[in-house]
Amino acid sequence: MSTQLTEPSVAKESNRKSYLADISLAIVPFVCLIGFWFMLRATGLINPTLLPSPAAVLDVFWHSVTEGDLLVNIVASVKRVIFGLLLGMLFAVPVGFLIGWYKPVRRFVDPLINFFRALPPIALIPLVIVYLGIGEVAKIAILFYASFFAAVIVMYEGMTQISPVYIRVAKTLGATDMEIFLKVMLPMTVPHMLTALRVALGVAWATLVASELVAAQQGLGAMIQNASSFFDLGTIYLGIICIGTLALMMDLIIRKVSERLVSWQDKVEN
Repeated sequence: MSTQLTEPSVAKESNRKSYLADISLAIVPFVCLIGFWFMLRATGLINPTLLPSPAAVLDVFWHSVTEGDLLVNIVASVKRVIFGLLLGMLFAVPVGFLIGWYKPVRRFVDPLINFFRALPPIALIPLVIVYLGIGEVAKIAILFYASFFAAVIVMYEGMTQISPVYIRVAKTLGATDMEIFLKVMLPMTVPHMLTALRVALGVAWATLVASELVAAQQGLGAMIQNASSFFDLGTIYLGIICIGTLALMMDLIIRKVSERLVSWQDKVEN
């Protein structure tokens, strides 16, 4: 009886220790990076005016939160990224299914997709301004463009890698094309959808500064650009750190959701 009572607590304690160990392993690389930053500044290899110290950046952060508009910039950028990402995924998923399901469509569309995904979003800014103006729609359109092409490639590549054995077995059992799509293809592409979401998220954050070149008054990209005009390196570093931190946090959330949604999938444990 006592063994039964203690087993849940032992399991809970083990999970807690594992969780703390994971957090520690995640923090260590950043501690090393900050230590390297301190050492690099202390060596004098780089002019101190060209490399602000971590303490100076922390001071800029504190003043930006208490007296500046850092939180407003963060909210503006996060909203743009989320809208652009969701719109990109909304179109990328059905297009990826269409390309992956029908070979003639894939042969026709594949060259176009590879052509447009190779174009850097920043090169399209003049056209975006001409056709969409300089408002929020233009900024979100650039993020949509980047997210869509990043996600659609992952989607249809994932579909083409699904073993045809499953389809043949389903047809042997008398399944219709719609049943095969809904009960075989759709569940098996969920992991690829989540991977496409993660890839598109990274591309969207990487494109954020380019999107906020379109006359943005708020946003982390706009903050970085304004700081560069005044050679304010502390604010530039702060903007870069904020973008990386937000992208990392959103990616971790997607990974946690993915672990729950595709817990049935066998994975290689390292």
